[in-house]
Amino acid sequence: MKISVVVPCYNEESNIEPFYHEMKKLPEHLPLDTELEVIFVNDGSRDNTIDEVKKLAGIDPVIKYIDFSRNFGKEAAMLAGLEYAGGDYVVVIDADLQDPPSLIPKMYDIIRNGDYERVATRRVDRKGEPPIRSFFAKMFYKLINKISDVKIVDGARDFSMMSRKMVNSVLSLKEKNRFSKGLFEWAGYKTKWLEFKNHSRNAGSSKWSFWKLFSYSIEGIVSFSSYPLVLSAILGVFLCVISLFFIIVIIVRQLFFGDPVAGWASTVCVILFVSGLQHLMIGIIGSYLARIFIEIKDRPSYIVLETNMENGN
Repeated sequence: MKISVVVPCYNEESNIEPFYHEMKKLPEHLPLDTELEVIFVNDGSRDNTIDEVKKLAGIDPVIKYIDFSRNFGKEAAMLAGLEYAGGDYVVVIDADLQDPPSLIPKMYDIIRNGDYERVATRRVDRKGEPPIRSFFAKMFYKLINKISDVKIVDGARDFSMMSRKMVNSVLSLKEKNRFSKGLFEWAGYKTKWLEFKNHSRNAGSSKWSFWKLFSYSIEGIVSFSSYPLVLSAILGVFLCVISLFFIIVIIVRQLFFGDPVAGWASTVCVILFVSGLQHLMIGIIGSYLARIFIEIKDRPSYIVLETNMENGN
C-alpha cells in the first residue's frame, strides 16, 4: 500500500525541515509494506521554501515537489497535490505542524479496515486564535449549515486521509471556484472524525488574515447555497409591499391634508434604506455571476513551473 502526503506550502521556509523530521518518524509506526511519498506543493512562495524542499528531495527520494509559477491559493495547491498523488490513500496536511503528523498512523489503521473512505480531523478548541476570528468562524459554520444541504463540521480541518476512491470522486468535480471543505462533504463518503486540541504554529505567522478568511467564507456560502438569491427575492417582494403601503399613505395625506413638505426626512431615510438594500442584492447576484464568468473561461486552476513528478491524473 502507498500513502501520498500532500503538503500545500506558502512561505513556509522555516517549517520545511522540522516538518520533514516529523515525517521521518512515521515509517516505524506504519506496516512494513507501506510505501510513503511526501508531495510539497509550493504555492508561489516569496521566500526560500522551494529551495528547502529541493534540498530534501536531493537526499531523500520520498520527497516530491510541485512548484507553481505564481501564488494560486491553497485550494489550487491541494487540487494539484491530489491530481499528482499516486497513493492508495492520500493525506492533506499543512506544513506548519498545526496538524500533527503523528495522527497519520492512527488514520491509516482506521481507514484500511474498509469501514471508512475518509478519516478527517477537527479542532476541539481555538486556543491562541484572536477572539474575533473565533467568533466569526463559529458564526460561519452555523450559517452555512443552516442554508446549505452540505453539512460542515465546526472546527473541521483540511487535514484528512482519503481513499483512492474518494480522491477520484473529488477530482471528478471540475469547478474552478473550489471550497474543499464543502467538496469533501458533498462527495458523501463515510467519514470518521478525529478530534485534537489546537496546536501552535512551529514557526512563522498565519497567511490567513481576517479579510482572507471572510472572503473564503463567502466563497463557501456561494459555492454551496443559493439561499442568498432566494433571500434577495424575498426582500424584494417585502420592500414592494412596504412601498405600496407608503404610496397609499402619501396619496391619502395629499388628498386630505395637502401637505407635500412634511415627512421629507422620513422619505429620504426610506430611499437611502431601499437603495442600500438594492446595492446589497446586486452585490449578491454579482457574486454568483462572477463565479459563472470564471467557470466559463475555463482557465487552469494552476500552472506548474517545475516538478520532479510525472504528470498528474
